[in-house]
Amino acid sequence: MSRAKARTRDISHLIPGNKRIYTDYFDPDYPEPLVRKVINLLSDLYFRTRFIGFENLPQRNTPEHPIILASNHSGMAFPWDAIIFTSGYFRLNRYMMKNAVRVLTSPMLSDSTLMNPFLIKNFWLRAGAIDATFLNFETMMHYPDSNLMIYPEGVPGIGKPFSQRYQLQRYSSSFIRMSIKYKVDVVPVATVNGEYINPWNTRFGWLNRLVQKIGIPFLPIGFMTLLIPLQPWLFYFAFPARLTYVLGEPIKPYEMVDKPWDELTDEEYRAVTEKVKAMMQQQLDAAVQAHGSRPYDVLHLLKTWLKNLRYFPFYTPCFWPALFAEFDRCYRSGRPEKFTHSWKTYLRSLVHNPITIAFFIPILGWVPILLRGLRNRRQLRRERADAATTG
Repeated sequence: MSRAKARTRDISHLIPGNKRIYTDYFDPDYPEPLVRKVINLLSDLYFRTRFIGFENLPQRNTPEHPIILASNHSGMAFPWDAIIFTSGYFRLNRYMMKNAVRVLTSPMLSDSTLMNPFLIKNFWLRAGAIDATFLNFETMMHYPDSNLMIYPEGVPGIGKPFSQRYQLQRYSSSFIRMSIKYKVDVVPVATVNGEYINPWNTRFGWLNRLVQKIGIPFLPIGFMTLLIPLQPWLFYFAFPARLTYVLGEPIKPYEMVDKPWDELTDEEYRAVTEKVKAMMQQQLDAAVQAHGSRPYDVLHLLKTWLKNLRYFPFYTPCFWPALFAEFDRCYRSGRPEKFTHSWKTYLRSLVHNPITIAFFIPILGWVPILLRGLRNRRQLRRERADAATTG
């Protein structure tokens, strides 16, 4: 028996018990006010997001199983590309979870509070993300509501240097296995200009291995890196790249094989994966050619800001720690409607969320940030262990 066959058969009996991941941590009431109050501000006035070809959202070709949307990752950047896409897709879907997307993310993002935007506890999981394990992926293929969003490049995708921009890294074959087994379409989404969220950086393997010990998947090396110790909020910084998402033609891996899913070898799955990757690279190259010539489009940026002066400067990155923290506090207190884009909100955040101040303290500000991040990381691991035991 091939390893592919053994792995799939061995976990099948675990799927019913693992369906708790549908609701573990996920708060279905959280995404809508989060997107309306916070993410739309960033999307509309900072990233100026465009969705090309999304006039009609993709529909399930097999009603009982979700389709798989797949995209390239932005290299050397905090995953704002995923936050903006899933939020924008939710908005296009009229803020309904039915047929929206839930994203499979690296467990490292949810495991480390540092990798949750501005230390917002369980941000990814509460908003609907699922840890990308093989068991979780297959379990989500039985999810009755939303479709799935994946980034097949994984952490190497967000860790690729600027010199490899728009070059797809090695794909995991798990999404091909799921597509073939459940006969669902893979829908490519080309993320354009995301490479300019944090450009002109490189990487060092030894340094990445070091920072991974505290829950950071990689550390980009460039000019901005030198400033992060002096202003911790820059750890989450993004340049105002005009994010553009281009919907591609559906790909049907299940039509590329002539054997049942459980008779395919690892080598055959890998061959289909490479074929799909080549098709997605071709669609990505075309999207970059069409929409990537002006990644910042400074004139459009200035016009956008001039038209929306009433919101200035709250959509600029140095205000994001306060906006995320104060919204989360309002939501946890049961009053998200109290959150507004005003100086009152900003000052209130400094009073009620003192950790926000640490993001602006040179060097020493990292002490409370790291302490909170590591403490919450241990707590989350205990909660997951308890949930697995009781589940």
